[in-house]
Amino acid sequence: MSTTVYSKVKKVIFIILWANLLVAISKLILGYFMSSSGLTADGFHSLTDASSNVVALIGVFFASKPVDADHPYGHKKFETLAGMFIAGMLFFIGGKIILNGVSRFFKPMLPEISIENILILLIPLFVNIIVCRYEYKKGKEFNSQILIADSMHTKSDIYVSAGIIITLIAISLGAPPMIDAIASLIVALFILHAGYEIFQTTSSVLVDKAAVDTQKIEEILSTFEEIKGFHKIRSRGTEHDVYIDMHVKTDPNLTVEASHDLTHQIENKIRGELHKNAHVIVHIEPFKE
Repeated sequence: MSTTVYSKVKKVIFIILWANLLVAISKLILGYFMSSSGLTADGFHSLTDASSNVVALIGVFFASKPVDADHPYGHKKFETLAGMFIAGMLFFIGGKIILNGVSRFFKPMLPEISIENILILLIPLFVNIIVCRYEYKKGKEFNSQILIADSMHTKSDIYVSAGIIITLIAISLGAPPMIDAIASLIVALFILHAGYEIFQTTSSVLVDKAAVDTQKIEEILSTFEEIKGFHKIRSRGTEHDVYIDMHVKTDPNLTVEASHDLTHQIENKIRGELHKNAHVIVHIEPFKE
């Protein structure tokens, strides 16, 4: 990802940050005045969105640094580390909300609900929908792992907010106050699930999980007549920053120039059929019957 693209990613995160702060503050204020633990939990959930944006900005700042002597592969994994930190934040806040929700079972409180308050809650819900669609679209456009991960977080917020509104309407229609505590626990589960999804994605990159199906690479190699065999095929990285290496066996009499051309042909075909930005390393070996 170029410096220019990273600059655009930062601008997107700044926009999302202010939107999330607006949504979080409005939910926390309404949750306080309405005495709703579910709505307050949802407000803290939205606040973690804003906090994750700050972490994302830090991650993108370091990830945008150019290659240097200490980081010959660049600083792109700082973006992945930022995603991992966001997952940790979600696990922490999810656990805290569960503890608060359980305490509400022993001391239930009846939220103060009005039609005006419920209508006001629809505003941050629509803001979240716009934010999620915008962030995911830009994440795909810029091939940004942090934007896509953060949009997943915001998407869970949409389902949570919708659930809270339904809960408040149910209480206003006569449902027991305890349903508010149950709603806060459901919010916590959504938060933990979002954290798990982000953790699963980022940890796969950090532990160098295979990024490409080895069989697909083998099918590409099988199309070259000069290749007599292949082994030790490996891949790692993210969807848009893949590193692939392999050992390829060819005729022992193949010249250095011909081997060099073959290597470039393999690289170009893999980039054309699998990943256009793939970093491919081919080790040529003599084939023996």
